[in-house]
Amino acid sequence: MSTFSGLTTALSGLNAARTGLNVVGQNLTNVNTAGYTRQRADLASVGAPASGSLYSSGVKPGQGVAVSGIARLGDAFLDARVRTAFSSAGYTNVRANAVSDIQARMKEPGTDAVSGQLTSFWASWQAVSNTPGDAGPAATLLQGATTLAQSIGDGYRGLDTQWSQTRSQADMLAGEVNSTSAQVADLNDKIRSSAASGVPSSALIDQRNTLTARLSQLVGGTVRDLPDGGNEILLGGNVLVSGSQVNAVNVTGPTSMGAANVSGAGPVQLEWAKRPGMPVDLDGGQLAGTLSVLAPANGGTGGVIAETAAEYNRLAANLADQVNAVHTTAYTADGTPGGPFFSYTPGQAAATLAVVPKDVTGVAASASNVNGNDGSMADKISQLGIGPGSPDAQWTKTVLTTGTAARTALQQDVAAGTALTNAVTVQQSNASVDIDEENVNLLAYQHAYQAAARVMTAIDESLDVLINQTGRVGR
Repeated sequence: MSTFSGLTTALSGLNAARTGLNVVGQNLTNVNTAGYTRQRADLASVGAPASGSLYSSGVKPGQGVAVSGIARLGDAFLDARVRTAFSSAGYTNVRANAVSDIQARMKEPGTDAVSGQLTSFWASWQAVSNTPGDAGPAATLLQGATTLAQSIGDGYRGLDTQWSQTRSQADMLAGEVNSTSAQVADLNDKIRSSAASGVPSSALIDQRNTLTARLSQLVGGTVRDLPDGGNEILLGGNVLVSGSQVNAVNVTGPTSMGAANVSGAGPVQLEWAKRPGMPVDLDGGQLAGTLSVLAPANGGTGGVIAETAAEYNRLAANLADQVNAVHTTAYTADGTPGGPFFSYTPGQAAATLAVVPKDVTGVAASASNVNGNDGSMADKISQLGIGPGSPDAQWTKTVLTTGTAARTALQQDVAAGTALTNAVTVQQSNASVDIDEENVNLLAYQHAYQAAARVMTAIDESLDVLINQTGRVGR
């Protein structure tokens, strides 16, 4: 072995230590970079050279150290766990927000809420029955009935607006899915090119992981790595992204709550753009939660917005029908037969509910057309708020159902959020940069560099003696 081989060995140590220092520096400078995964220089010992001849003998040391690669310290299992947690949290968060908005809009319990106004409405009828000839209680009744009808209508219209806004949100989420998928496909292409040319692609993989996590939050799905360095994302077994190829999606179906509840109307659903009519099978994510909220009313099992709107319609129709059934058999103070007290359009009861009498002369409180001071029919109407089939009982059930749904949705959202936090924490504990650990590595590589330099200096001094001082002994 050549005497000069020691210089090559020391040089390999310098190069390895320098690469290690560069990797540590990369980690430290990206300590606050979102989505960055720490890296490590993998070192491997260079073995002794093969024997040059059959008669070569003697112990031969190795030839130094080589950098075998720069490893990205990510964990595919932990990354998949984070994506699953994002999918679940995205789904539950949308549903929790929707039910919370509905509950906040009801403002129950309260005197200004529908339940409080119903109580005041029945009390006004009782006041009319006590003084049937007095115009004051009748005027108060009409004012309270108008306010009640407006509150029911406002509640329904608020839900209609919430449905339309949620529908628009679904379109925006689908657009984000398409744009994010296109970015993932572009990164797949760059990563494959880098892998083919031997250029490290850790930064590109970090960017892709951030985007796939966002896709999981949007639509769930499954991510699979491909042998060429790219990946593919599957939704319900169908390909959303595969390498550089993207299958776009779009939201189809009704654009208003009224149209969604028409018999025979198709559901609001996510479809493949290239295969119209074929729905995308979602297993989680914000878009799945949004579409579930937009489902039409179905006897209590449909979308929460449409189901609550249907309850407003039922309340309006029930209230009007029960009051009208008594009011049409009563008489006004001048003996005129009472007509309907409320009017509404079938199928749109909440939005069209209105008070028919324009003034106190239209209020029918008497059971006799010759006794205007008889308030028995007003008393009968005031009792309509009592009993299992009353509008009050129906609305109380609706409020309790909504409250229970809101509590359940919030509990699920909290649980999903906790699971996401835990998954991200475990992932970051493995992949994020630890400043203390990197400082230790920094010192280790620094001392390794100094040691390799000292070896090179020692060999250089030895060679100087060998070359320049040999043969000068005794002079």
